Amino acid sequence: MNRNIKIIIAVILIIIIFASAVSISQDLFQKFRIDATQQKLYSLSDATRNIIAGLNQPIKMKLYYTRTAAMKAPDRIQFFNTYASYVESLLKEYKAQSNGMIQLEIIDPRPFTDEETDAVRYGLRLEPLNEKNNFIFGLVVQTPFGVTKTIDMFSPDRQNFVEYDISSLIDSATRREKKNIGVMSSLPVMGQVSEYVAQMMAMQGRRPPGPWTIIEQLRMKYNVQGIETTVSKIEGVDILLLIHPKDLPEQTLFAIDQFLLNGGRLIVLIDPFCYADRPPQQSQMMQADYDGGSNLEVLMKNWGLQMPDMTFAGDRELALTAAPNNRPEKVLGFLGLTKTAGCFNEQSVITGALNEVRVIFPGALQEVMLPEGNDIDIERTAIMSTTDKGNTWQPSNPYEIMMLNPSRLMANFQDGNEPVHLGYMVSGRFASAFAEGITVTDKNDPNSEPNHVTGLTKSKEPSQVVIISDVDFISDDMAYSRTFFGMIPTGDNANLLLNAIDALGGSAELIKIRSRGSVTRGFEVVNKIETEAEQSIREQENAINAEIDAYRQQLSQIIGNAQEGQEEIIGSEILQKKTELETKLRQAEVRLQQVRLKAYQGIENLGDRLRNLNTLPGPIFILLVAVIIAIYRSSRKKHYIKRIGNK
Repeated sequence: MNRNIKIIIAVILIIIIFASAVSISQDLFQKFRIDATQQKLYSLSDATRNIIAGLNQPIKMKLYYTRTAAMKAPDRIQFFNTYASYVESLLKEYKAQSNGMIQLEIIDPRPFTDEETDAVRYGLRLEPLNEKNNFIFGLVVQTPFGVTKTIDMFSPDRQNFVEYDISSLIDSATRREKKNIGVMSSLPVMGQVSEYVAQMMAMQGRRPPGPWTIIEQLRMKYNVQGIETTVSKIEGVDILLLIHPKDLPEQTLFAIDQFLLNGGRLIVLIDPFCYADRPPQQSQMMQADYDGGSNLEVLMKNWGLQMPDMTFAGDRELALTAAPNNRPEKVLGFLGLTKTAGCFNEQSVITGALNEVRVIFPGALQEVMLPEGNDIDIERTAIMSTTDKGNTWQPSNPYEIMMLNPSRLMANFQDGNEPVHLGYMVSGRFASAFAEGITVTDKNDPNSEPNHVTGLTKSKEPSQVVIISDVDFISDDMAYSRTFFGMIPTGDNANLLLNAIDALGGSAELIKIRSRGSVTRGFEVVNKIETEAEQSIREQENAINAEIDAYRQQLSQIIGNAQEGQEEIIGSEILQKKTELETKLRQAEVRLQQVRLKAYQGIENLGDRLRNLNTLPGPIFILLVAVIIAIYRSSRKKHYIKRIGNK
């Protein structure tokens, strides 16, 4: 009796020790985990680790996911269960790497509870599932200073950028100040017009135009200020947005150069022919001679890029239909870049989630040799391109652009064999385009002596430039549609610029975060077997259907050639043919079934191998342990008998 009590107590103590060991190990060894996925989906990038290490205040993260409701929802909602588990695991990795600076709550908001009310108060999106349940899948980040940032819904089309979105949320929540965006343009994007133009419009009974819609949209999130095209120094700006920088003076180019070298971020929109740059109302010939292009070749050579003047990107497959001559035609210069055509770099946070961007006569960005000594720290990444059949083209004269003949342009165009790039992200330490400085004279004082100005010759720290070879894509005519409720975005034109600003507006570490692999991955071997099987079956089905069509044609011919008085003969012949057809159909079905079984036998064999691999090791291991114990006991028994015999 005492022995049984001791055994029971020992078992209870073992269970308690085991449970305690598991609990303690989860806390002690939380950082020591192995990510066995091929794409390291559950490992944080070095950039994210640096952002977490730089936290100077504790933050609280709340993941809201209606898991209970999702389990009973349709398949399209149940898909989120895997995605939610992945996000939860990733957030736990954030917490594990934070040394206690990040608190994490996983909340399943039930209907009509305080948790669901809180989710609504934070601004998370609710999608009704039925009369009682709503679907919620969002994240809330809070700081002790009352800052609250949210991801209202984790969208499946951004699962490759989930780490970027979470890190961006943390970065924006811990930075209390708004970013300052400086806008420099040769166009009246800020609503500014000259005094002369304002007077002329007033005489005509018209009001001066207001800012472009994209500027109004930027003002909702950033501090936006206009910068003159004649400045000699750029200060108080985090991101400089150059829109159609046309014929900038040397001192302004030098100011832009020094802004970049001092760690500023730069977004450049240039265009070989900008439709928004309208010439004054003059004769048609004067309009044709008007130069509506912009370029930054002086600075771009140090970025390893160039955009040839009056050279455009074309692509027959991307050409959009327009009616420049009151007749709908595909226009070579009007391109609709799409995700399905592979026009966007899916590894870039700027373009990875875009679906469609429309451009008008975009230029062609080309990589060139960097100046000697400046080719070590520069990384150039194409983010937007045509298809592989894209190519460059040039008009024979300016009239071809002003007086469009779409059919002639399309006929003269030759398909290429590689993409033409329309957008680039360039990062690194840049060298100055004005290593020797510049000479500045005071225009207000003709008698003053020239002043030689010098500056940095190389970047103090890494910086970034986003350059796009089109300006019209963010104009009101292309990026927005005018409705009764105001201007609404069209396609992803505005999102392209907003994404670029968001990407450059974060910390330097945030920009380094790349796209992650997909959470849901198929079985490549199984997919390959199924594809081959389907192809084989399709060929067999086509052959059998061809036989059936041939039999039906024969029957039709017999009936069509029949004469009166031969009904009985015809009937018996039809019956005979019908019997033959049914026999051959049954034989064809048997053949088709055999082909299908043989084609899919590879999947069955693979399943059997995996099943055996999963089930056999356990029994084999137990059997080996039993054999080892039996051998051990047998040897101990023989040894014991031998000792007794010796005594």
